[in-house]
Amino acid sequence: MKKIIVCMLVVAFLMSTVSVVSAESSGRGGIMGFIAGCCFGIRSGGEYNSGKEIHWREWVMLIPIANIVFAVWNGIDGANGVTTKDYAAQYGAMYY
Repeated sequence: MKKIIVCMLVVAFLMSTVSVVSAESSGRGGIMGFIAGCCFGIRSGGEYNSGKEIHWREWVMLIPIANIVFAVWNGIDGANGVTTKDYAAQYGAMYY
């Protein structure tokens, strides 16, 4: 298990040294772009590299017990038809 974690960290640091042209032009990418894509999904990784910030509700999903509560909360919002325009109006265009 330790070898896998060490290998993942080495890959993460090596990937942070590789610069992508689109990420380089926007000033994003690198290790934080890797974390955003790896931990929060492709949408969050792409939006982070486009200049958006990661929302606190996505950060909370990393906490083991609290993520269940917020996953249900996110599911209820999805079932109620909440769109990204609604989130942008509520939390600001900085996140959505």
